Amino acid sequence: MKAYFVKTPHWIQRLFKNWVWSFSTSKKEIYLTFDDGPTPEITEWTLTELAKFNAKATFFCIGKNVKKYPDIFQKIIEQGHSIGNHTHNHLNGWNEQTEEYLNNSEKAALEIDSKLFRPPYGKLKLSQAKKLRTLGYKIIMWDVLSADFDQSISKDKCLENVLKNTQNGSVIIFHDSLKAAKNLKFTLPKVLEAFTKKGYSFKAIN
Repeated sequence: MKAYFVKTPHWIQRLFKNWVWSFSTSKKEIYLTFDDGPTPEITEWTLTELAKFNAKATFFCIGKNVKKYPDIFQKIIEQGHSIGNHTHNHLNGWNEQTEEYLNNSEKAALEIDSKLFRPPYGKLKLSQAKKLRTLGYKIIMWDVLSADFDQSISKDKCLENVLKNTQNGSVIIFHDSLKAAKNLKFTLPKVLEAFTKKGYSFKAIN
């Protein structure tokens, strides 16, 4: 199994306090986010599931995928969801020079009109983050990782990751990608149903 935090520790959130990890609220509101799309079938399936519960979400899109599937991207916007920049080529910031990373993010911005930014893999150098924030971007991370991308975990474990760790104001990360499809298709409907029954609403990040 890969090494990652399902629940982002408070010390990490405090260390990178200029990044958004969750929202402080007493209201029963949670924030579903989806990375790596748009992807045919997976993204459209996701939109259908969200609509069943009148749930709004935030989609952090890869620029090259938006360029390839503009109709699906437009459908995300038309259905009232938020969009965010996830670089043009899904770059790992730790492996890229700051200038190259910024150029790739700005290339994505030609397709994605948003000042919300999420670094692929959650990996971002401080120099990259500083320049992105100077350009007006708000860096959106998460406090609950579904781990839907991890094909070594069971569908039930993926669901448990979300149900056990979500609280008011949580930002939950899913992926509308082929790699995550098996876990996502099992988990998302159950998450929507479970939290709706508890009186929660699902909000997009603005």
